[in-house]
Amino acid sequence: MSDHAEQAEPERAEPEQAEPGQAEPEQAEPAQHTAPDSAQPVAPRRRRIAPVSLGIALAVVVLDQLTKHWAVNALADGAARHVVGSLQWNLAYNSGMAFSRATGIGPLIGLVAFAVVVGLALTSSRLGSRVAEVAAGLLIGGALGNLLDRLFRGQGWLRGSVVDFIDLQWWPIFNVADIAVTVGAVVFALSALFQPPRQGAPR
Repeated sequence: MSDHAEQAEPERAEPEQAEPGQAEPEQAEPAQHTAPDSAQPVAPRRRRIAPVSLGIALAVVVLDQLTKHWAVNALADGAARHVVGSLQWNLAYNSGMAFSRATGIGPLIGLVAFAVVVGLALTSSRLGSRVAEVAAGLLIGGALGNLLDRLFRGQGWLRGSVVDFIDLQWWPIFNVADIAVTVGAVVFALSALFQPPRQGAPR
């Protein structure tokens, strides 16, 4: 042994290692304070199309197509049927706009009608009043009724002719869909002018 005593070095604490098969000790995570669920209200989803508009649109389409089906079969001989006063049933086919205007541009009119239907359907629930929703339903139903004719009553894409049969003899021949579009447009305009927005409706 040397004259100088060996000085013992201080032992260093080594981290304990988990024995095989034992889970390593978990480290405590800092506590996170989360607000209760009630403090974070979830905004309800808005429906894309108002139920009132949808119901009226479906009713208009069904009535329009049923009356056109009747007219095509009952008035196929080409003879007008007198109803009352100047009103008569008189079958006609229109490749243009409502009331037999702008014939020859059926595909363009069909595209415009499709755009109107989609636009109104996507915004009907945000119109702000029940009257406006009714008007939107009339417009959607009328546009769809005539659009179906252009799609399925012709030889080419959107080149079908619209069935008209209501003849006043002092106005172009028209159909139920034309009536719905006209009434819907008038009601829409009146609603925009005079109807206050419904409470809680988005602006």
